[in-house]
Amino acid sequence: MGGTEEKRAAGSGRPTSRDVARLAGVSHTAVSFVFNGRAEGNLSPATQERIRRAAAELGYRPDPVARGLRRRRTAVIGLVTDEIASSPFAGRLLRGAMETAWDSEHLVLTIDSGGDAAKEDAAVAELLDRRVDGIIYAAMSLRRVRVPEGLHRTHSVLANCLPEDDSLPAVIPAERAGGRTAARLLLDAGHRRVAMVGGQDDIASVDRLRGFRDALRAEGISVPKEWVVRTGGEISGGYEGATRVLDGVPADRRPTGIFCYNDRVAAGVLHAATRLGITVPDELSVVGYDDQEHMAAFLTPPLTSVALPHREMGDAAARLLLDAIGTGRTPPATVRRLACPVISRASVGPAPSR
Repeated sequence: MGGTEEKRAAGSGRPTSRDVARLAGVSHTAVSFVFNGRAEGNLSPATQERIRRAAAELGYRPDPVARGLRRRRTAVIGLVTDEIASSPFAGRLLRGAMETAWDSEHLVLTIDSGGDAAKEDAAVAELLDRRVDGIIYAAMSLRRVRVPEGLHRTHSVLANCLPEDDSLPAVIPAERAGGRTAARLLLDAGHRRVAMVGGQDDIASVDRLRGFRDALRAEGISVPKEWVVRTGGEISGGYEGATRVLDGVPADRRPTGIFCYNDRVAAGVLHAATRLGITVPDELSVVGYDDQEHMAAFLTPPLTSVALPHREMGDAAARLLLDAIGTGRTPPATVRRLACPVISRASVGPAPSR
């Protein structure tokens, strides 16, 4: 296993590969074969198992620094993100990346830049100095991003964002398909008078609305211009938008379904409906987006939502990066779009008959 590991182990008092060899009754080289992935064809399965049992009994683990020096890898990948500390979805993306990396015996070193470009460049430079095997750059809202300096010097993948120069592979939600899914939830429940509330002119808003209209157009349904209300992404925007399309409008002329840009907007819509005496889902069905943790399931009624696949994005980005690290090949600068699943609850019901 090499002198580096033995010297480190001697200083720390932890078991060494030579201890494993003595307990298993095999050569030091045999232990090296098992823990360097060279056992197949060199050692019998029975001998491999005996070595692994001895290692487990002693609590032996190979020194990752020494292994990294031999392999010219560190078994660490970096994850740089713009606002991980303030996003309710950060934990999901992180868990997806970290669990997948762990399964491949890699750790994830995470740095939050706070959206500061200079800090992003410095973070990437620090990770490169630490010789990480590759870097994931993640944004907490779908947008085009300036690629931080240094990402092109190692294997790199973007998650939940797109590079301004289309130079790196990216994993993002299939937002347009998600908009179609939201529309189908309402259409399949018999709704034909539907509105969309919230959002602005960002990529996610535009794609969700396009998908929403795609599904309606396929059924020969058009959305009146005044029923597409762009009011941002907060609860106040949902309240304002719902009030515009519902307040003072006779029941037979107002929408029976509203697709909301996100769950915060949906919360505002539900609040407006309650104030106006409109029951959900008997008189009005509401579909959210994001499936925001600690919110969607606790609204009244619990919100049906199209979920953003944050955990899946972390997993897919890590797999793409680890494959590039393992093969030594740079992945093509393509965009992979992940499905946004429906989380059905109680805010969607049959269209009222009137």
